[in-house]
Amino acid sequence: MIQEFKKIKNVKGELSLPGDKSISHRSVIFSSLAKGTSRITNLLESDDVISTINCFRNLGCEIHKEGTEYLVNGKGYKGFSKPENDLDAGNSGTTARLISGVLAAQDFVSNLVGDESLSKRPMNRIAKPLSLMGAKIKLSDQGTLPAYFQPSDKLKNINYELEVASAQVKSALLLSAIHIDQKSTIIEKSITRDHTERMLGCETQFDNGRKIITASKKNYPNAQEYLIPSDISTAAFFIVLALLAENSELLLKNVSLNPTRTGFLEVLKKMGANITFENEKKVSGEELGDIVVKSSSLKNIAINPELIPNIIDEIPILSVAGLFAKGAFVIKNAAELRVKESDRIKSLVYNYQQLGVEVEEFEDGLKISGEIKK
Repeated sequence: MIQEFKKIKNVKGELSLPGDKSISHRSVIFSSLAKGTSRITNLLESDDVISTINCFRNLGCEIHKEGTEYLVNGKGYKGFSKPENDLDAGNSGTTARLISGVLAAQDFVSNLVGDESLSKRPMNRIAKPLSLMGAKIKLSDQGTLPAYFQPSDKLKNINYELEVASAQVKSALLLSAIHIDQKSTIIEKSITRDHTERMLGCETQFDNGRKIITASKKNYPNAQEYLIPSDISTAAFFIVLALLAENSELLLKNVSLNPTRTGFLEVLKKMGANITFENEKKVSGEELGDIVVKSSSLKNIAINPELIPNIIDEIPILSVAGLFAKGAFVIKNAAELRVKESDRIKSLVYNYQQLGVEVEEFEDGLKISGEIKK
């Protein structure tokens, strides 16, 4: 399909965006685990979140939409039913990896599958630490889906330092840990998004730059009401548009301002972006507020490697901002981009080359040389 787009002169007004995808996934999972009815407002109705919903329906949960809200009748501790069919995560890595932590703790066999793309993504990073807890998981010979889960004799608590900076791996371990009486300890060397531990009320502390998270059965979720803030990853595209378009001002309402998700905003601010927050508040353990964005002249900066895990999903759109900023845009330490739904580094490089942009590809990132005029 060939489409033509007219140049946007300026952007003005306000936007209310769909719910945050990460929090939407977790609200469905925690509501399904809890005993009783939970109510979810502003759930993101994306294909990925629907995959999570369908998996838990297949495990015996009744989930339906009532007006603008979703009602989830959770099954309680080990109350799920053996699925009659394969659990299909579709193209959702979050679904596959988080639900693995749940399935590892169940007393029945189950088989987790995904589409062709998801079935190429690594799952050993999940299976290895879960097996240390006593989980019985069999992957394909390539260490990918399908994943076959057998009942374990008894899961045991774990003291584990994450080998890769991954909120999905961390979340899978925490979701198994809440099925165990004794405390498990998960240690992060690089801080990743923290929705799971926030929403489960896990105890956290910091020691020499490392984050230490403890979880046990006492953190098992209860039925409750969830309000999903607007998705900051979706907001990122409109933020960059407003920054780059001249004489523009945009207000984005009730966006997630979780500190582990706003790294790309801090990068943009250091680049000279005029971004401010209004009406900040905290709901269900999550910060949210309004974001005001005004046209800005940007200058590329060196990006701290420690920040990469928290801006990983925004790097593609951040590169667009860098394309129109003064100086060279360089991103490194982002090899994780190669094992997303696609090889995002390769895709970015290819498309920039098609536009005639001077771009250099690294194994763990890319470099765009020279400022492109608006």
